[in-house]
Amino acid sequence: MDTLTRMRAFIDVVEAEGFSAAARKIGRSKALLSKYVRELEDELGALLLNRTTRQFSLTEAGHTYYRRASEIIREVDSLADAVRESSGDVRGRIKLSAPRTFADAPIGQSLIDFAKAHPDIVLEIQLDDRFVDLVEEGFDLAIRISRLESSSLIARRLAPFSVRICGSPELIAKHGRPETPQELAGMPCIIDTNGRWLSNWPFLAEGGETISVSVSGPIEVNSPLATRAAALSGLGFAILPDFIAAPDIEAGRLVPVLDERILPGGGIFAVYPHRRYLPAKVRVFVDYLVQWFKPHDRG
Repeated sequence: MDTLTRMRAFIDVVEAEGFSAAARKIGRSKALLSKYVRELEDELGALLLNRTTRQFSLTEAGHTYYRRASEIIREVDSLADAVRESSGDVRGRIKLSAPRTFADAPIGQSLIDFAKAHPDIVLEIQLDDRFVDLVEEGFDLAIRISRLESSSLIARRLAPFSVRICGSPELIAKHGRPETPQELAGMPCIIDTNGRWLSNWPFLAEGGETISVSVSGPIEVNSPLATRAAALSGLGFAILPDFIAAPDIEAGRLVPVLDERILPGGGIFAVYPHRRYLPAKVRVFVDYLVQWFKPHDRG
């Protein structure tokens, strides 16, 4: 049995957080995976995993080995991908991190369309609104919706991103249409606690500087989709991602306000670690997303 096979078994167990889960995921027996990991530990002369009937954790040596082994396996797979790409055969598994907002919105269809177009590539999507550590947690790439700060990651812009402040026609008929950001302080607003601004909404002042308006309202929720539902019901004004608000605005179910005072938006990006060899499957995926978003790019 070669070291790479044992190494892959160890990585599978760590990423699945257990032998049973890893066995189900990759279609091998729990006993076989346990044998491979035990042989790897014997070969290294070090304990990599603490395992009891109820707990599973990495030892300090296990953390170090997992991090370096993951890099080695990715390089090996990237080299194999490069050879396959030259023969027109791209396959494998892509581990993707994406925000729930992205996957649940209409633009999440891009992931489904890719999977249909590339049946030889398994797209493993993990939805999480936090910024995952791609290298440490073994992701091939991530979708991020933000203004990108300086980073050790490579980023490709897929589409522009901005937010809209919206209210239902019934809400506006009852409370009026705000003509200045400050008026929102006296009107009901819906707070998305998953957003970056919470109850302090930023705006552009007439002079071009940024101001903050403190808002409040009858509901606070950590979901843009629940925020949208509350706005549609007339509970208050809401900040919504443009790709979530657009269909309701076009249908007249929501009315945008203060568009001229909204801060410039960021973008939707595909980000991935710097690597000597970018896996062909990742390049194919990112190229597909870039092309998919072109008809949807309003910027």
